[in-house]
Amino acid sequence: MRSSNQGHPGPRLSGLVDSNGFEVPTVPPWMRWLPGLYVLLVLLLEFVTPTLWAVSSLLIAVPVLAAFTHGPLGVAVVTAFAVVLEGVLAGTPCCTGHNIHQLWGNHYVATYISTIVVGIMGVALAGYRQRQQRHLVRVNSVAEALMRTLLRPVPHRVGGVLAAGLYRSGEIGTMVGGDLYDIRATQAGERAIIGDVRGKGLQAVRTVADILGSFREAVYDPGDLLAVASRMERRLAHEAAEIPDDELFATAVLIEYDAGAHQVTIINHGHIEPVLISGGEVTALTGPPALPLGLGALAAERPVSYTHRFAQGDVLLLCTDGLIEARDHTGAFYPLLDRLRQRFGGRPAPGPADVIDFLNTDLPRHTRVLHDDVAILAIAPCDQAPEPA
Repeated sequence: MRSSNQGHPGPRLSGLVDSNGFEVPTVPPWMRWLPGLYVLLVLLLEFVTPTLWAVSSLLIAVPVLAAFTHGPLGVAVVTAFAVVLEGVLAGTPCCTGHNIHQLWGNHYVATYISTIVVGIMGVALAGYRQRQQRHLVRVNSVAEALMRTLLRPVPHRVGGVLAAGLYRSGEIGTMVGGDLYDIRATQAGERAIIGDVRGKGLQAVRTVADILGSFREAVYDPGDLLAVASRMERRLAHEAAEIPDDELFATAVLIEYDAGAHQVTIINHGHIEPVLISGGEVTALTGPPALPLGLGALAAERPVSYTHRFAQGDVLLLCTDGLIEARDHTGAFYPLLDRLRQRFGGRPAPGPADVIDFLNTDLPRHTRVLHDDVAILAIAPCDQAPEPA
């Protein structure tokens, strides 16, 4: 992972960039050398096997091995090399025990023909593999562009707060996922959301788009944070009816920062509690729970907001369950609160970027592979008045 305060994508396959600007994944070097290693193995068998046999027939498999890693031209070259080598092995008395006339023996000719046929199939396979690879790269690039449009970079400063964000998809090599976050400066204060949509893939991306679109409109309308949550609840209910999907929901935390009152208002829709780093202490801000967005019709009462002091020197951390459910090699979950206390407990107040950078570095030490999306948003009050719009 790399550190950033702009919500950057998950790990990508390293590779070359093609003529259209898309990154084409590369294969491990040892796989590219696999045909050559196989040929060496065949030659070794020729010299160590006491029984005289047509060992050159094993070279029929060489074009297939080359088709997995090389392009059509490379497979054609490898096929030609294999046929020539088969002829050399067939016509060398010291290797086969036959004279030069055995070069055109029936079983050797059948080997040559089989190798050429397999080579032609290998060329076709290599061409198809490259076309499919380019297609997948383009699809992945379009999906990443879509997610980058939805999860816009988190500015260093939003109104009266400093902010930093991090996003990692659980799908290796892609940014597509079901986690979301955003922060906006409004007349009512700085409002932010972090959430986790049920499901994966493009359907989750559609739901993410609906939630973020609804949030970005509702935060500027008159009304408190509960009104924002109600509007998002209605939008998700409409989305569930359109699909249709009776189990469509998203856990989310909405917050609103009031600089004048030095406090933050929180509504938790079945999500992980926000974490406050304040005065060298790390605390989970628990409060009245509410059902996830999309399931509000199942509750008889409306969600309840709660407040907590949020002043200069504090950092509020919002995250999704992909962070706390990341497992190490023993199966243990990532101990978020303990790790934050070890790093920031009893020390000067960190900034949002400091917290994000720490988690960005510390999480890979705990787990090598993420099995779920990870979204993190950290905010802190500015020490200066907001800049004029």
